Amino acid sequence: MTRKILLLGSGELGKEFVIAAKRKGQYVIACDSYAGAPAMQVADEFEVFSMLDGDALEAAVAKHNPDIIVPEIEAIRTERLYDFEKRGIQVVPSAKAVNYTMNRKAIRDLAAKELGLKTAKYFYAKSLEELKEAAEKVGFPCVVKPLMSSSGKGQSVVKSADDIEKAWIYGCEGSRGDIKELIIEEFIKFDSEITLLTVTQQNGPTLFCPPIGHVQISGDYRESFQPAPIRPDHLAQAQEMAAKVTEALTGAGIWGVEFFLSNENGVYFSELSPRPHDTGMVTLAGTQNLSEFELHCRAVLGLPIPEITQERYGASAVILSTIASQEAPRYRGEEEVCKETNTYLRIFGKPFTRVNRRMGVVVSYAPVGSDLDALRDKCKAAAAKVEVY
Repeated sequence: MTRKILLLGSGELGKEFVIAAKRKGQYVIACDSYAGAPAMQVADEFEVFSMLDGDALEAAVAKHNPDIIVPEIEAIRTERLYDFEKRGIQVVPSAKAVNYTMNRKAIRDLAAKELGLKTAKYFYAKSLEELKEAAEKVGFPCVVKPLMSSSGKGQSVVKSADDIEKAWIYGCEGSRGDIKELIIEEFIKFDSEITLLTVTQQNGPTLFCPPIGHVQISGDYRESFQPAPIRPDHLAQAQEMAAKVTEALTGAGIWGVEFFLSNENGVYFSELSPRPHDTGMVTLAGTQNLSEFELHCRAVLGLPIPEITQERYGASAVILSTIASQEAPRYRGEEEVCKETNTYLRIFGKPFTRVNRRMGVVVSYAPVGSDLDALRDKCKAAAAKVEVY
């Protein structure tokens, strides 16, 4: 049952996946572009290289001969994964899934044009002039994003024509990889947004976690809570869309499928990640019988997942750095978090920091039926007591 897993990307989500895998007796090699990344601290071995370097990626695969490759970041030479898959290496969830979802163009066209899912109106732009033309078609305000990015990098809301050039520059600067093309979307007036963690299995039905509500600032996650209040018909629509898109992409694993919810216009498909989702860190509070990382690990290994049940209400709030430093960060205020009941502190262990970098998370829980807003406030207040210096 022991498998050799090559993990591509070693941040905080990768770290929790490695912990889950080690608890199942697996052997993990954690890879990232810098030494001392969080997942490297708990893995069996590690490699430091740019995964956008196809030859370096090939060398790592040749050196370790893994049974399974688990991509955890966007900046990967993803077309190489098809070759690895043809050689008999399991790519999670699949080479197709990783290639489509690492590029907003591929996944949006699949969802909207091939599967007919409801999405925001959108266009693509390879130049400032194309962006200006697309903005006129979409109207203001609109949202501009790189085709390939993460954590909200390069994403902006354009309120008028005067903001377009700035959005073009910012979008190109925030793009990961070598793709310099942006997507421009109509601004959806939504009442809430959710992440629907969806689990596809090698030998079992597709399962859904209770929906997770979240708050983002500039496209980056700041807090999440589970379960998100949602109308039953909206939940049914979201589950149907999630099942369609994950089936089309193929493979086994956990998927973070994001939706906008509008009381007036229904459910809009937004984005999808073929791996554990940052908003799903709330599951570390024991909100479910199995955390998103345990679910991902089981799906990857082909182990059965009989059911997913809501055990508690939960909330998460991130700890952000207000400083930039290449030295190992220190923390104060941890004892204040530990004074709180039903609350856990998770410091990620990143070896350096920059302004607004996510350095840790606080998760809190309460019995099912509790005041979820009060729980969210408690969690955010606890996270605010931790300072990075």
